[in-house]
This record gives sequence, structure tokens and C-alpha cells, in this order.
Amino acid sequence: MKTKPCLTLEDCKIIARACEAHAVANNWAVAISIVDDGGHLMWMQRMDGAGISTARVSEGKARTAAWGRKPSKAYEEMVNKDGRVSATMMPGMLHMEGALPIMVEGQCVGAVGASGVKSADDAQIAEAGIKALLG
Repeated sequence: MKTKPCLTLEDCKIIARACEAHAVANNWAVAISIVDDGGHLMWMQRMDGAGISTARVSEGKARTAAWGRKPSKAYEEMVNKDGRVSATMMPGMLHMEGALPIMVEGQCVGAVGASGVKSADDAQIAEAGIKALLG
């Protein structure tokens, strides 16, 4: 039987604080979602002023990055650059930039997604959270 690292609630708090700090520093109102390696929600927060839809969108982006074990941007590019529109039929996946997987010892332990500003900026928020956890 293999063992693997996994996210804890404390890990999520570290990630969320850093994501929020990055958003606040840039004056961005966003939602931040953190999921485990199976795409199950562990943490979600919607900052004051963030649109109502941002909560679900950030979760969908995070789930996509966790399930795919790669940035959600890869799925957006699959559709927009490669023309693989059939990829949009993948159940539960959200083909938008803004989420990154959390990789530890070569294993995906979860993902962070953000929504509320430009997709590339959402990805920066996710990156700030992961850097706070992993250095």
C-alpha cells in the first residue's frame, strides 16, 4: 500500500491567507476555493464585493486543476487554441484559467482556484497561496 501527502485544514488556512493577502494588495474582490486531490471542496471564501457567481466558478476551476493534475489554463487552451470543443463536454470540468494544482513530492494533493478578476490574475492569486504553503 502506498502512502501519500494530503492537505490539512491548517494547510488550507495558510493558502487562503496568502491568496487573500495577494488579492487585497491588488484591490481585487475574488472568491478562493481549495479542493483536495479528488476535487472535493475543503475551503471557500468570497471576499466582500466579489460577484455571486465567483464562488462556484472558483470551485470549478480548482476541481479542474485537481482532476487534471495541471493548471486549468491547459483546458482553456485545449478548447481555444487547439479547437477541441468536445473537451467542453467533460463532466464537472471548467475550462478557464485561474486554478493551479498543489504538487507535493510529485503527487497532486489538491488545487487552488480563484475567480473575480482577469483569469491570469486569478491564477496569480492561486500561485501566491501555493507559494505560501510550499515555499
